[in-house]
Amino acid sequence: MVNTDGQLYTIEGFAASLILLLTAYLVVNSTSVYTPGDAHISDMQLETIGSDALNMMNYVANTSPDGKLGKSPLQEIIEVPDSANQTRFVEMFDNITNNRTSTSRDRIQFMANYSYVRGSLASPPSGNPVNTTTLLGMTRSLSGGEHAVRVTKWVIADVGNPPGTSASIRKRAVLVEVLLWRD
Repeated sequence: MVNTDGQLYTIEGFAASLILLLTAYLVVNSTSVYTPGDAHISDMQLETIGSDALNMMNYVANTSPDGKLGKSPLQEIIEVPDSANQTRFVEMFDNITNNRTSTSRDRIQFMANYSYVRGSLASPPSGNPVNTTTLLGMTRSLSGGEHAVRVTKWVIADVGNPPGTSASIRKRAVLVEVLLWRD
C-alpha cells in the first residue's frame, strides 16, 4: 500500500456526495404537497349551485286572496309533464345555474328527472312500484366522460299513475334528481 490516506479521502468524498444527492432528492420530492380536500372544491360549488337552483324553483312566491299558498314553478312543472313544461324547466334551471355577474355565462350542463312511488307499496301495480323514467329536461346528454355531481330535492306535488291506469291523482313525495357537470 503506497498511499492509504488518499484512498480514505476518496471513499469519504464518495460517501459524502451520495449523502448530498440523497438529501437533495428527498427535499425536492417532499416540497410538492397534494391535499386531497382541494380536489373536491369544484364539486362542492356545483352541488351548492344546483341545490340553490332547485330551492329557488320550489319557492312559492304568491298566495291566493283567501290566504292559501299557491304552487311553486317546480310543482307546476312536475304536475303537468308535457314538452312545454320541460322547456320551461330547462330555461329556468339553465338561467339560474349559468347566471354570472359578468357578461359571459357559465358552462354548467345538466340532466334532470324525477321519480315517485306509484300506487301502494303493499300492492304495487304491475310489480314495479317506482316510476324513475320521467325526464324533466336536459341541456345535453351525458357522453360518459364528464365528471357529474348529483343534486336532489324532495317536492310535494299532485301526481298520479301513468296514463291509462285507474289510480287517482294525489299528493306524493317526488324526488327530483339533477346531474350537473361543467364543459
